[in-house]
Amino acid sequence: MTLNEIAYNLLNLIRGGRSGHDEHISLDQLKFNIKYYRAMLIRRDFARNGIVTRHLEQNLGCLKLKKMDSAQCCDFETGCDIYRTVLKIPKTVRFSFKDAITFVGHINGTDPITLVEAHMLKYVIYDRYTAHKPKAYMIGDYLYLYNPGDMEYINIRGVFENPEDLKAYSCDAGTCYDESVTDFPIPMDMISIINQGILQGELQILASTVSDTINDRSQGGASDGIQSSGMNNTESTEQQ
Repeated sequence: MTLNEIAYNLLNLIRGGRSGHDEHISLDQLKFNIKYYRAMLIRRDFARNGIVTRHLEQNLGCLKLKKMDSAQCCDFETGCDIYRTVLKIPKTVRFSFKDAITFVGHINGTDPITLVEAHMLKYVIYDRYTAHKPKAYMIGDYLYLYNPGDMEYINIRGVFENPEDLKAYSCDAGTCYDESVTDFPIPMDMISIINQGILQGELQILASTVSDTINDRSQGGASDGIQSSGMNNTESTEQQ
């Protein structure tokens, strides 16, 4: 189910099944609420069960690496070359004590690379058995690779805060995410919880507000006719 389908379904629930276009609730507003409720529910589910289902995971495809100096200042050099992703890594859902990056490794998607904290790199390179193996670490929104060998690309998967951020990444000769075609990364059982949370929370007041149906495309009821008639009588009295 796509994000558009989830949002239209929620909008239909708010309308009470009525079809119309004169609505005070926008789809963009509903999509924003759906995305942040998703992030909150995923974090709670992980804290309770410690499991990341594949239906939440998104693939960034093959990310290009570029060679650069390890200095974090533009005007200085350390003489130590490292590799960094050309593109920024999207923000991930916040898990307990770590980011929700589920895989970093070879482009075949099966050979992992150890992801370590940046401040631990100076210690792990002296490890007796794995010192010469590549290590990955994050600084800001970029992923860095130490001792990559001949790797020019890297594969990254994770549970990202805003699935639409993957529009900037290429997968299979297209973007990694298209809201009108790509399934929204969430299991079906969470959709019902999201709908309940939005209807009973942020949109409760907005959803209960009566939309302005005067001069719109919907057929007016008896109350609209009475209101219109009353307005016309008032205007006639003022003219006299």
